[in-house]
Amino acid sequence: MSSPAPALRGQVLSGHNRISTQALTSLARAAAAEALGVEAQDVRAAWSDDDGMLALSLVAPIRIPPLKAVVRDAGRVAAFGGSIWERTITAKAQILATVTALSGARLSRVDIRISGARVSEGGRVR
Repeated sequence: MSSPAPALRGQVLSGHNRISTQALTSLARAAAAEALGVEAQDVRAAWSDDDGMLALSLVAPIRIPPLKAVVRDAGRVAAFGGSIWERTITAKAQILATVTALSGARLSRVDIRISGARVSEGGRVR
């Protein structure tokens, strides 16, 4: 990805700025990890072209409360941000916004496949 050089004290600088695929992938993995409450190392990210924009595909586990705790108190699901389905929908928007804001890349969509669950005692990670 390249962009025009900004003016520096009224002067335009020549050259290109590029963000490597590896850097974009690291950013996407970190954004997904934060949104899903897991470690970035557990997230896989792949990019594809979608009519000139980038499409991001993610495979990751999601953090969930202990099932025994949910049986005792169904409100624990809300403390984690809702159902896995609801949290995944929210995560898509959050990941798209974070990657776009930090990289300047134009993403057309974010696809998430939940690959497992990580049981955790706490509420939402922020």
